Amino acid sequence: MNNLYEQLGGDKAVDAAVDIFYRKVLADDRVNGFFDDTDMEGQAAKQKAFLTMAFGGPHNYTGRDMREGHKHLVARGLDDTHVDVIIELLGESLRELNVPDELIAQVAAIAESTRSDVLNR
Repeated sequence: MNNLYEQLGGDKAVDAAVDIFYRKVLADDRVNGFFDDTDMEGQAAKQKAFLTMAFGGPHNYTGRDMREGHKHLVARGLDDTHVDVIIELLGESLRELNVPDELIAQVAAIAESTRSDVLNR
């Protein structure tokens, strides 16, 4: 059985999903304020590497862990409602790429598994 990364379509699918995802994030007033001072090109590259690793693809992620990487955002008010929006937008991005619902559910479960670390609790 192929891993989730392969089932989603590999690096091209992850690249497309992350590009769509950040377009949605930056257009969404519920969460876009957290990216005001962010190098979005660098952010997208880190996200692609992280998701590739999280989905079982080649491990090239060298960024900080979830807790350290989001600590400054928690200090700015990042909470469960924002994480919910991010998971929602990730799912919408995958739906736009015609990813089957059962794979979107697996992606959402992976994203959900990082919630406590992202929110530093």
